[in-house]
Amino acid sequence: MQGDMKEFLQQENWAVIGVSDNPEKYGTKVYLQLKKAGYKVYAVNPKLDQIDGDTCYPNLSSLPLVPDAVSVVVPPKATEQIINECAKLGIRRIWMQPGSESDTAIKDGDDQGLELVYSQCVLIQTRDKVK
Repeated sequence: MQGDMKEFLQQENWAVIGVSDNPEKYGTKVYLQLKKAGYKVYAVNPKLDQIDGDTCYPNLSSLPLVPDAVSVVVPPKATEQIINECAKLGIRRIWMQPGSESDTAIKDGDDQGLELVYSQCVLIQTRDKVK
């Protein structure tokens, strides 16, 4: 189900899957911008311990809370697995950054009743919220 972007952007706690230690990568840009926009953001990457002085978690189930929304910035095949992990954990809102979505991920999310945003960039949608 196509989610309502405005409703997504009202959520307080986010996880960003696909952060990197490279500041030029979009996962890192999304993480830092959501943080600057005032959201509580959790970084997810099994290969990193920290980003921007914050703990980086290996997966969604290791987060200290269930986030209200997840921003996915990984290849489409990985997104397909993340959709199923979100459904199992009760995470209902998934924002697939352009390039991370696939027909399979969208169909799986729809089949599981998840709210999905795709073909939209969270960086563009949150730029006016940056402090």
